[in-house]
Amino acid sequence: MGVVQAVSAVRSLLPMIPSQTDPRGAFRLVLLVEDAEDQRVLTASRMHALGWNCMAHGSAESALSDPHVRCVQAVIADIVLGEGRRSGIDLIGDLRERDVRAPVVLVTAFADIPRLKEALNAGASHLLEKPFAAEDLRNVLEKVTRVDAGLTRLVDSALCRVRLTQKEAQVARLVLKGLTSKEIAGLLDNTEKTIKQHLTCLYGKLGVNGRAAFFHLVFPS
Repeated sequence: MGVVQAVSAVRSLLPMIPSQTDPRGAFRLVLLVEDAEDQRVLTASRMHALGWNCMAHGSAESALSDPHVRCVQAVIADIVLGEGRRSGIDLIGDLRERDVRAPVVLVTAFADIPRLKEALNAGASHLLEKPFAAEDLRNVLEKVTRVDAGLTRLVDSALCRVRLTQKEAQVARLVLKGLTSKEIAGLLDNTEKTIKQHLTCLYGKLGVNGRAAFFHLVFPS
């Protein structure tokens, strides 16, 4: 498996930064795009209760400008996001152009057949009808974000070969998601220089000389 293919394969599959909100120790980040403020607040609250960290935005334009949009593991977006604005269906294409491969759940009050076909053709993973219960939301998220056990075992096997600090392990998993040092620095609230220092230590412990060699170590071709 090549480096580009490996990045595409794991971008939406690997667990991220440890978080107290998730009992399994995975940092789960969801992007919520909903123009109705009351619904946005309610859904975000449900997300937190289900163990997800929620980036809530009122428009596709605002969501796309979020510096952490590439780090999300799932997207929930209303199909209709206000007159004259980009729709939830439009958002899917915008995300893919930015190489965001997270599964997208589209929410609608009118799940007619033509709209369902349009959403699925655009790449939506699921169409969720309003109103929906918290349990419905939980089931859909678990379904669309199910981790591929084979890829996870490859990553865990590679990282367990040496003794890594917690921070080095965090940085390693983000590197395997294809994030740049600058993006990792922003996500972890560190300087880019600090992240590069962690990467130097990480690569030294694993006996590799850079990202490409790191990917080939984890995903041997």
